[in-house]
Amino acid sequence: MKDENAKELTALLTRLSKEEYCYLTTIGRVSGKPHEIEIWFGVLDGKLYLLSGGSGDSDWVKNLMKTPQVTVRIAKHTFTGRARTLNDQKEDAPVRKLLDGKYQGWREGHRLSKWARTALPVEIELESA
Repeated sequence: MKDENAKELTALLTRLSKEEYCYLTTIGRVSGKPHEIEIWFGVLDGKLYLLSGGSGDSDWVKNLMKTPQVTVRIAKHTFTGRARTLNDQKEDAPVRKLLDGKYQGWREGHRLSKWARTALPVEIELESA
């Protein structure tokens, strides 16, 4: 049953990947209250990816470093998941290309935008229903 749910989640995320934004809710590291941001996203292999232009200095990144459990809303769908930063070039290279291609027009053979080269990649593994 878990494999079936994971396949359904992956299929849904693939359809939703065409949306422009997602809404990420983290828990404030100081206040303990939910904080929602609108942010660009990409989907790859059934996982959600974000790039933080503010790197590790962004409040939402600091929040998820303390409490990795997050909520993500895309269109009318809400998911829960666990976030982590990616710090390995081999792991984050496809993510940078994915998001730069979606939002900055990057194409194979071209240089990534400054945003895609310098931003901190974040992976969110969503829970299947």
